[in-house]
Amino acid sequence: MSRLILLSAGLAAASSLTPVLAEDAIVVTAERREQALSEAPLSISVLPSEELRLIDADHIAEALSRVPGVSLNRGSGAEHLTAIRSPVLTGGAGAGSFLFLENGVPIRSAGFANINGLFDAHYELADRIEVIRGPSGALYGANAIHGVVNVIAPAPSEDFSVFGEVFGDTQDRYKFKGSVSGRQGANGFYAGASATTEAGYREDAGLDQQKLTLRHVYDDGGVSIDTIFSFDNLEQETAGYIFGQAALNDKRIRKTNDFPQAFRDAKSARLQSTISFDAGEATRVQITPYARWNDMDFLQHFLPSNSLEENGHWSVGVQSAVYHDAGSLSLIAGIDAEYTDGFLSEFQSAPRIFSFTQGQHYDYDVKAVNASGFVQAEYALSPRTTATAGVRVDGTIYDYNNKTDNGIVGRFLRLPDQTDKFVTASPKFSLRHELSDEASVYVSYARGARPPQTTDLYRLQINQTGDQARPETIDSVELGVRAGLGEQVDLELAGFFMDKNNFFFRDADGFNVADGKTRHVGVEANVRIALHETLMLSSAVTYAKHTYRFDRNPDDTPGVVSENISFGDDVDTAPRVMANTRLLWRPVERVSAEAEWVSMGSYFTDAANDHKYGGHNLLNLRAEAALTEELAAFVTVRNVTDELYAERADYAFGNDRYFPGETRTFGFGLRYRH
Repeated sequence: MSRLILLSAGLAAASSLTPVLAEDAIVVTAERREQALSEAPLSISVLPSEELRLIDADHIAEALSRVPGVSLNRGSGAEHLTAIRSPVLTGGAGAGSFLFLENGVPIRSAGFANINGLFDAHYELADRIEVIRGPSGALYGANAIHGVVNVIAPAPSEDFSVFGEVFGDTQDRYKFKGSVSGRQGANGFYAGASATTEAGYREDAGLDQQKLTLRHVYDDGGVSIDTIFSFDNLEQETAGYIFGQAALNDKRIRKTNDFPQAFRDAKSARLQSTISFDAGEATRVQITPYARWNDMDFLQHFLPSNSLEENGHWSVGVQSAVYHDAGSLSLIAGIDAEYTDGFLSEFQSAPRIFSFTQGQHYDYDVKAVNASGFVQAEYALSPRTTATAGVRVDGTIYDYNNKTDNGIVGRFLRLPDQTDKFVTASPKFSLRHELSDEASVYVSYARGARPPQTTDLYRLQINQTGDQARPETIDSVELGVRAGLGEQVDLELAGFFMDKNNFFFRDADGFNVADGKTRHVGVEANVRIALHETLMLSSAVTYAKHTYRFDRNPDDTPGVVSENISFGDDVDTAPRVMANTRLLWRPVERVSAEAEWVSMGSYFTDAANDHKYGGHNLLNLRAEAALTEELAAFVTVRNVTDELYAERADYAFGNDRYFPGETRTFGFGLRYRH
């Protein structure tokens, strides 16, 4: 791999555009501390700062599409739905199946997650983004069912540095970001801010968002204190679905918005401080107290009610871990604890439509206590073989207080006050063997488990009871290979088999299904090839089959259930094939260019497999030229072929619905670094 390593490292050093491909040079925090990627016995991908600057994503979905097994369906503005080794999930399943972190701390409390949770993260200025695919093991807790996304802020630079960037495109989108950083003695600081304003591709779909990250690091060689403050403010007008294939393929109609009154306003703030110190020659202690606050109001344009939802929560918590490394044995153990106070209100101003009644649907508070303990042991069976075993136990208590009348109103069931308790366990076992200095193989078993989301428990509908939502579990077996083939190819392969129980989701009529079962089987490949000293080819390819493992007959609940679900059918919004392929060209030292092909396979849009989206293929171009030592200009052309595609397609309430993707867009920016 020497030629590949030298090429990639040289490109990164010279242009700050391409990632270093040598695995030992890529550092990840899957153990809540730094380790080489080559030592991690799980599927983890890293998007480093150089690659993130190259992408200069308008939405984090553009960056994560480069990770095999991952797909984000963009909604309107900053909204998104996520898939990691899964179909695209909505509702409580979409919120609770993925753990979104910023600097290792969950962006939201486990039972109060948000399906759009990544718009809070400051990915615009991130040092790197790490993605764990599949159940993460013992060190991360609830919501890490299908995967983990960890957005990591830049560390203070060794010397004083200034960064600034401006960008505009033909969609009337303008982005600004900048940072200052440096060190003095044992103290380092970083301050970064970004702002985006856009008119919106569609009518009445403008967006304004501002983010701030402040970081201070103190390190005297024995004790280190790393403190990070993050803030996000989002104000957007929201475009709803368009209806029917004809509208999707019409350049005028696809820009219209039948829901001009829709909006989403969200604010969040997070503060954390990681304290690390040695407790002996082979032992280190790490403690991270943190606090968070979230508040969000939005109109539910995706439901016939168009009701107003207001929700939020604040939390205080602490993460802790003790690391003991003694020769062949490495031990990690810790306790995490958190207290959360949250609320949710849903109100429909419009007259009754179907079973969506006018007036108050829900109004409740939930106080939650989460406590977890974990232990993981890694033992070197031989110089080339390592075994790892770990387990995490999570305990959760929800104290629910209904602030409106109990009982049924239309389709809505409002429970009386109650307290619910859940205990889940997440074991993981893995074996990693180095076949050679440049190749390794691993096999693992992991169980992911999470308590129900508070919305699964207390935002109920008719024909449900408060005890229907149970902890969701997923059992996963994985086989993976990392290898350097000769001097030019770097290859990662992973195959997985996962069974999920107690899948809680919403059907095409908007009703909750509490006891679903699904199976997820697939193969992922990530390959990087040095074609020439000036050319690098990279590709992330996924083939996966996501199927229902239960039957549901509408005749069992006439008048309520109309969508048939059959054992073995594809889960809706689950393409079997996804691919992202890039060709990076550096003809001279000061110029770089990339062509990116993004392919989304076809998928069913309803659980009955009666409606389908045909998929799409997109071509994006990017280029950067250094004008001086400190100033660079860059251009982007997104959707070069002007494809009329859907960012998201589904079928609900008797309609084919789409979020149309943007047509061909030209962008230009200037980047300054000193």
